[in-house]
Amino acid sequence: METHLILGILLSVCSLSFSQECRQQLVEDVDFPGSDIQLVFSPDVNHCQQLCTQHPACLFFTYLPADWTQDDRNFYCFLKSSPSGQPDVQTPVQGAISGYSLKPCNPNSKPCLPQLYNGVDFPGADYRALFTEDVEECRRACTQDPACQFFSFLNEVFTLDNFRYKCHLKFSWPVATLPVVERKAGLVSGFSNKVGTFQEGKPVCPGNLFPNTDIPGNDILVLPAASPGHCQNLCSAHSACATFTFVSDDFNCYLKANDNAMILTAKDGVTSGLSARFCWPDNSWVNAALEGVDFPGNDIRNERIDDAASCQRTCNKDANCQFYTYTTADFPDRNFRRRCVLKRSITMPAPPGVIKVANVVSGFQLRNCV
Repeated sequence: METHLILGILLSVCSLSFSQECRQQLVEDVDFPGSDIQLVFSPDVNHCQQLCTQHPACLFFTYLPADWTQDDRNFYCFLKSSPSGQPDVQTPVQGAISGYSLKPCNPNSKPCLPQLYNGVDFPGADYRALFTEDVEECRRACTQDPACQFFSFLNEVFTLDNFRYKCHLKFSWPVATLPVVERKAGLVSGFSNKVGTFQEGKPVCPGNLFPNTDIPGNDILVLPAASPGHCQNLCSAHSACATFTFVSDDFNCYLKANDNAMILTAKDGVTSGLSARFCWPDNSWVNAALEGVDFPGNDIRNERIDDAASCQRTCNKDANCQFYTYTTADFPDRNFRRRCVLKRSITMPAPPGVIKVANVVSGFQLRNCV
């Protein structure tokens, strides 16, 4: 992270106070124009508000619902932010719904999403399909499958009769993912001790790693990862990952499918291993402080703190924090030394798309519901 870059980030984060008023109410027929930071898709305004709450920078939003008629932007959720933390403009727009992040309200990091959406499809993100008696059975299948985050069900009057009663199980990341991992002097990065507990309640297993070993081929996805343990965590959370390889030089984590054979090849600076989807592997990687490593972006707030260990404890205590970067006393810009920057990513179910389709019903897993 260059000095001028971190300066801009810290100044912008400093201006966004998390002591804001908790505002849960929605504002109907009102648009908060401009200030967009990301467009995501959402089946209803409550889900859109939860996405804004989990997004590291979102402070308010505007949502265009299923019955939006001015153009074809149904289900658009515009995540927004501003230096003041408030929308600069509020414009009357028939059908639009706006609101605020629930970050100041101590929100649940794993919200329950019980709503079923008739005539709505979540296209993409499929990893498994099966036939079920009805949509409730499809939802039960999703809830009982640890990889499933949401689903779409083709009901008994779906146009193509060969596909009636088909239940499509779908995946999105339930664990923290990093946008970038880089080597930078004067920085220490690490994780909250909460991020490794997505398999809570499962038996502990060794989570064996193969140092200086590559598993070539069968890559399905490449993600930034901080360590071999973090890479294994990502593989274990992904529905299709069977093995992985972590390259320490560039912090790349290669998730790999099962090709009915596993070939191990000696290679320096590389660590490989197996998915631990059905158990809870050693999560000591969560507690490790990574010196000279930066997790740029995804900032939620920052404060001055004496050392990196105190920064991690601050992250542990903050319900919104998943990972952090700490600027040490040796950081090049003395004005930003000993700064603890708390960070997060979205880990709630987030469909890659939402569209209207007749005789399709979609919804979310109920594992987070009481």
